[in-house]
Amino acid sequence: MKVYFECAPCFLRQAREALDMATTDDELKLEIMEELTQIIGENFSKGAVSNKIGTRIHRTIKKRTGNEDPYLIQKEKCNQIAQQFLPSIEKLLKKDNTLKNYLKAAITGNIIDFGALGLDRDIKALITETMHKDLAVDHSDLLEEELKKAQKVLYLADNIGEIVFDKLLIEKLKNDYQVDVTVAVKDKPILNDACISDALEIGIDEVAKLTTIGTDSIGVVYGDFSPEFREKFHEADLIIAKGLGNYEGLDEIIPGDKPIFSLLNAKCKPIALNIGVEVGDNVVLKL
Repeated sequence: MKVYFECAPCFLRQAREALDMATTDDELKLEIMEELTQIIGENFSKGAVSNKIGTRIHRTIKKRTGNEDPYLIQKEKCNQIAQQFLPSIEKLLKKDNTLKNYLKAAITGNIIDFGALGLDRDIKALITETMHKDLAVDHSDLLEEELKKAQKVLYLADNIGEIVFDKLLIEKLKNDYQVDVTVAVKDKPILNDACISDALEIGIDEVAKLTTIGTDSIGVVYGDFSPEFREKFHEADLIIAKGLGNYEGLDEIIPGDKPIFSLLNAKCKPIALNIGVEVGDNVVLKL
């Protein structure tokens, strides 16, 4: 996805928050912020790809501070929030076990995102609100058609915490459609994205195969894929992608030989404008 003007202040907001979590050295923060504003100044222009700039910013923060996981404490909070809401989500799914409702549950998990929404948002209130919203874009019937034809599904995971609800959907895909699901997570920490250890902690390996994209990009950046993951990407019959970063990246690299579906909550104005929905809308979108 190409940048919108609102992306620039969002980059700076995320950079400030990440720096505050990565180090207490104010002199170092100033030095790094100078470097980050230069990166934005040199790369932020019409036609620039949003998640590529974001990836460079967060890689720079990790490298310069020596902190490989600035969002560690926030990630622990995400897990706690997800586990707290899991029983109520499971109860709703027992009342309505349609694919559409499982998709809505997975999208509800997409709200557990301090990176996109900031550190001061009431995530718990947003989860309750989101689960009871209908889909503003509903391509769930198209997804079900593709699931009936597919054998290999590649599921691009997004945030820690969120993957607690992804597990529910993945289990349904496996049981109801007899598909072989591979879940792809990040190779190393970036923002509050899920890695292998996070997926193992909640038992994703019990319902799917696990792999990494081979790097720590925000969302997917095709040129950064490991050779092993690039092969899995092209071998899949169907790709299901969670979250904003994956949507931003896939918008740039969509291969024409396979169906790709994006599941997300449009948490920011640029994403909402790009899709044609309102901020806060839930989306199951065939790309």
